[in-house]
Amino acid sequence: MEAVNQLSSTGTFRALKEPLAFLRVLEWLFAIFAFATCGGYSGGLRLSVDCANKSESDLSIDIAFAYPFRLYKVTFDAPTCEGKRRETLSLIGDFSSSAEFFVTIAVFAFLYSLAATVVYIFFQNKYRENNRGPLIDFIVTVVFSFLWLVGSSGWAKGLSDVKIATDPGEVLLLMSACKQQSNKCMPVRSPVMSSLNTSVETGWHSSGQRHPPDTMEKQSSSYNQGGYNQDNYGPSGGYNQPAGFGQPANYSQVGEYGQQQSYSQSGPTSFANQI
Repeated sequence: MEAVNQLSSTGTFRALKEPLAFLRVLEWLFAIFAFATCGGYSGGLRLSVDCANKSESDLSIDIAFAYPFRLYKVTFDAPTCEGKRRETLSLIGDFSSSAEFFVTIAVFAFLYSLAATVVYIFFQNKYRENNRGPLIDFIVTVVFSFLWLVGSSGWAKGLSDVKIATDPGEVLLLMSACKQQSNKCMPVRSPVMSSLNTSVETGWHSSGQRHPPDTMEKQSSSYNQGGYNQDNYGPSGGYNQPAGFGQPANYSQVGEYGQQQSYSQSGPTSFANQI
C-alpha cells in the first residue's frame, strides 16, 4: 500500500489522466464487456405439443443452447402424436465461426489494452525512446480496429441468423406432429437475447428504433400445416346518405346473418304556426 501511495505521489499514475492511457482503460473495459456478453451466453426456449390424444401430448419441451452456437448439435425429443413414439430433432445452423472470432478479438484486445496501459504507466521513458513505441502502438491499434470492425460485422450477421434458427415458430416447423391439423403446437417461452444484443449494439445505434422486449411467456394460436390458424372477423356495414337537406336519405346495412336492411328517412319536417 505504501508503494502505491509513493508511486501516486511521484506522478507515476499521471499517465492515466492523459488521453492515451485513459482511452486504453476504456478499451480494456469495452473488451471485457464484449466477450463476457457473447462468450458467457446461455439461453433456451420452451415448446408445447398438444396431441389429439391427450396421453401423447408433451406441454413442456425445453431446448437449451449456448456459446459458441453450434446449433446443429443441440438435440431434443418431441412427440409424434402417433402412439408413444417420439422423434429426435436438432436445431439448424452452425454460427460458431463468427461468434468465436468476435470473442477472440475481444480477448486479445483486452490483453493488449492491459499491457499497453502498464507500459504507459511504468515504462514511459522506454516507450518514447526513438519514437519506436508510439509507431508500433499505432500500427497495432489500426490492426485491432480493423479486426474489431470485421468481427463485429460478422457477429451481427451471425446473431441475426441465431435469432431466426432459435425462433419457436421456426423450431415448431421441424416437428412432424405440428403438420397435422388435429394437433396444436404452441411456443411457451422464447429465448432472451438482450445480452447478445448489447454485444453488437450501442445506445446510439438503437436509439432510432424501438425493439419490443423479448417475452418470457407468450400465448399464440395453434399451428396447423406448419402455420397459424387465425379467425378473421370482418363485419361490413355501409351507410349511404346523399348530401343536402330535404332529400330522402337511405341507410343500408348488411346484417349479421347476411340480410340487408334498408331504412328510409325523409328530410327535416317543417312546422308552420297556424293562426
